[in-house]
Formats: sequence, C-alpha cells, structure tokens
Amino acid sequence: MSVINVSESLDVRKAFSNFPSGVAGICAIVDGVPKGLAASSFTVGVSLEPPLVSVAVQNSSTTWPFLREAERIGVSILGAGQELICRQLASKNPDKFDDISYISTDGGAILIPGCSLWLDCSLFAEYPAGDHAVALLEVHGADVHLQESPIIFHDSKFKSLDLAGSR
Repeated sequence: MSVINVSESLDVRKAFSNFPSGVAGICAIVDGVPKGLAASSFTVGVSLEPPLVSVAVQNSSTTWPFLREAERIGVSILGAGQELICRQLASKNPDKFDDISYISTDGGAILIPGCSLWLDCSLFAEYPAGDHAVALLEVHGADVHLQESPIIFHDSKFKSLDLAGSR
C-alpha cells in the first residue's frame, strides 16, 4: 500500500484523479460575448428544494468573474466524443467558442448540443474553499438527453461510459 503525501499538491491531484467524474461546461453570454469554462468538480442534487447543484472553480479563473455576473448560466454535461470541446472550454484562449456550436436561452445561458444533460441555472450562493470557490447554482430548467453518453474524467484521462448495456 502506498500512502500519498497530501502536503504535496501533485500527490493530492493524483489521489483526487482516481475518483471518476463527469465534465460540465459552465457557460453564459456576458455583455454579448460567450464565456465558458470546463469543470470536473461538479455535483448534482445538492438540494431538491430549491433545486441546487454545485461547481468548484479555481480562484485563478479569469472566466468565473464574468460568469458569476450572468443572469443565467448554462450547465452542459459533456458527452462522449466532446473531449475537444472540453479542452477548448478549459483553455485560456479568449476565442474558445470559435469552433463550438451552442444554443443560448433568452436569459443568456449557453447550452452545448450533444450533451447528456442541460441545466439552466442562476448563481444562488458562493463560498470560499481554499484555492477554489464553491458556487451553488439554482436550477430553473433541465433537459435530459438519454441517447447521449456522458464523458468521464478519471485518472486524468477522458473515458466513456457505455450505456448500451443499461438500456
């Protein structure tokens, strides 16, 4: 058995990477410009009344300060085959939406086609959490796409979830 030294950030990152998670695109139109980021630290079902989800965002994010001001924020649970979109949303490129197709709601939430779940949200609360902020998002609408398999991020690699056996 190998014990990981949690005082070393690379060891912590390696330990945390062993928990498989989905990947969410957190996106909105802000001042007429599409803004977005990718997050693997996303949680559904934080609360049912009101319906809340959460996302942890790095304090160093240059995108979150814009998104937190948006009237509505779209959450798209990225699907298998959307690794490139995930990488684009995670990039520092200011033109990250140049090659991403999206739908925007009247409130400005951006939803990405090909995802397994769309959520139309607004910022409910935000809390400091070490080198991240934890944002609680209130869900105002949802659209489930059962035919789309979500992408999984595990061991710092993209993997797919085979839904064929569960239908």
